[in-house]
Amino acid sequence: MTDDLLSDELLSDHRIDPEIYEPPDPQDAPSGLSRRDFVQVLGAGLLITVTNDIALAQRRGGRGSGRGFGGRGPTTIAARLHIDRDGTVTVMTSKVEVGQGSRAELTQAAAEELHLDPAHIRMIMADTAQTPDDGMTAGSRSTPSTVPSIRSGAAAAREMLLDLAAQQWKVERATLKVHDGAIAHEATKRTITYAELARGEDFAKSSSKAMPGNVAITPVNEWKVLGTSVPRPNRRDIVTGAHRYPSDIVRPKMLHGKILRPPAFGATLASIDLAPAQSMPGVAVLHEGSLVGCAAPTSLEAQRAVDALAKTAKWKTVPQTSSKELYAHLRKTAQGSLAGVLDADLARAKTVLHENYEIAYIQHAPMEPRAAVAEWEGDKLTVWTGSQNPFGVKGELAAALNLPAENVRAIVPDTGGGFGGKHTGEAAIEAARLARAAGHPVSLRWTREEEFTWAYFRPAALIEIRAGLDASGSLVVWDFININAGGSGIESPYAIAKNKTRSVRSDSPLRQGSYRGLAATANHFARESFMDELAHAAQADPLAFRLAHLKNDRMRAVLEKATKEFGWVESRRKPAANTGIGLACGTEKGSYVATCAEVEVDRSNGEVHVRRVCQTYECGAVLNPANLIAQNQGCVIMGLGGVLMEEIRFHDGTITNPHFAKYEVPRFKDVPHIDIHLMNRTDLPSLGAGETPIVGIAPAVANAVFHATGVRVRSMPIRRNELKT
Repeated sequence: MTDDLLSDELLSDHRIDPEIYEPPDPQDAPSGLSRRDFVQVLGAGLLITVTNDIALAQRRGGRGSGRGFGGRGPTTIAARLHIDRDGTVTVMTSKVEVGQGSRAELTQAAAEELHLDPAHIRMIMADTAQTPDDGMTAGSRSTPSTVPSIRSGAAAAREMLLDLAAQQWKVERATLKVHDGAIAHEATKRTITYAELARGEDFAKSSSKAMPGNVAITPVNEWKVLGTSVPRPNRRDIVTGAHRYPSDIVRPKMLHGKILRPPAFGATLASIDLAPAQSMPGVAVLHEGSLVGCAAPTSLEAQRAVDALAKTAKWKTVPQTSSKELYAHLRKTAQGSLAGVLDADLARAKTVLHENYEIAYIQHAPMEPRAAVAEWEGDKLTVWTGSQNPFGVKGELAAALNLPAENVRAIVPDTGGGFGGKHTGEAAIEAARLARAAGHPVSLRWTREEEFTWAYFRPAALIEIRAGLDASGSLVVWDFININAGGSGIESPYAIAKNKTRSVRSDSPLRQGSYRGLAATANHFARESFMDELAHAAQADPLAFRLAHLKNDRMRAVLEKATKEFGWVESRRKPAANTGIGLACGTEKGSYVATCAEVEVDRSNGEVHVRRVCQTYECGAVLNPANLIAQNQGCVIMGLGGVLMEEIRFHDGTITNPHFAKYEVPRFKDVPHIDIHLMNRTDLPSLGAGETPIVGIAPAVANAVFHATGVRVRSMPIRRNELKT
């Protein structure tokens, strides 16, 4: 990364393909601490590092080879455990808590295998100086990759402790039992705690031995902690305000920073006079390439200094595409053929439908915008920031500031929301550069307008679908192409004789990147909306039409469960005026969801009110039921924003609705009755739930609107004007 990249490319006009945007598997990277240093950080006790391939083995038959987002198979550091003198077990992972409940789930994983109360587990998360690189928190990978890794590490620790106790007492290992952090020998009535064993003379020699790669973990039918609704460990700090989010971090002699932003996307700085800000008392000015900023004792003083610089800045701008031209622009600049490849098959179909679907750019809209505090100590840098990718941010900092990796430490406190929107380290780099220029720690907190303008967006898309029915009303041809958004969730789960799905890149007018579910939200919206159109053309019930084309038993099971709990048959027969019901189903990242929605449409203004939602979700064995229900509820509410109201609007290189006053998100009044049903498949490996539960709500609502009004919805968000009478 060059000095100018932050402002010129990364923040202005940097194009990132949303599918390859996720970074590749992190390479094996030491934490930067020796074993001796590491123990000094945590205190005396037993430190165990385990390398094995149990996570890979559990994921066979799932996504790819199990690699990605930190799953590196047999080369992955699966766990680090520290047993303190008071019996507390500290577990280290680079995974991040951004509200999804991973702190509780990972705590459960360790507690289950160590036979401990979760209250005796302490998690150190997302600190590159203390944790192994488990990869970024993305792709719903914490559950299928990091949970098994921590479980296997904890199980290996348990087995080592049993060996130590058997050796110390000179008894058969099989005669020992583990309970609540202690090992007991019933015949002699002796007990010894983990902490006592960790202080023993033999632990150092034993802990240095290579650990087995096939350590046995507790089977599902013997779970005591996993499978239960363990609450979030730091819930009291969060609700009382004691928890310090990245934007709350304070360091001694800390200054506050502000950055001079370009007036439009793609604008480059031609000239600037720094004197007005340099003359202000207590203000430090940064000018590196196109990056200009100020640090001052208060954020108000820093903003005033930046405002003074803005009056002297001269910018070179370039023409930009506007919202009104978006979909024509995406199609015109598509980087691949859009020609039909199943024309001959479609020509033989009895009925042919061809429709386009439009999906707008939307913001991640986290409660906490980007924030960072940077502190230099000589040539060593520590940054506290909100990110889903701690080691990625560490690498960005090292590259941007020309530092050896071992001189950079990134710490991510539990953060106020991410949703795929905090994978990059812009704020961290800006804060670090300001701190270096000022000679003091600097806190940089992006405003809501900065977050809505300079962070990346969920990709917009134009999706074109053609399909054909035979004389019996069966779906026999399917031709689906996504322009720009990507291929997540693009493959149809339905049995179709001739099936072609494609994703092509395009020239995105806005900076785009990951989002909750990536392109799966767009692809499911288009596919499931079009399936309803096909069912209507076949004069079939939408549920019956789907079931007739489903061979996947897991998909069928969630669909049948959701429609039964919703009362699909009864509700379909007796709709009230301007009221309708709709359904959708889908699969992504190996899990399955079905969603039913009931809506009421106000035809005077086109507003859609979602009255109730029933959703069934299946992701293998359930680890924490309450948290999984919360994930589903959060996905439903977030998905409502995308279908009902959320849309980034832009003109002449600027965002025209860069704050909540103009950018609508669901409010309390918009939240329907939500009924979540979990299908607990204890015979299957556990999968993540941060993304897949979002994909069904938008098409279910769109299909319900058609049932209520007879008007098809082919855009996200819904165009209210089209629903007015």
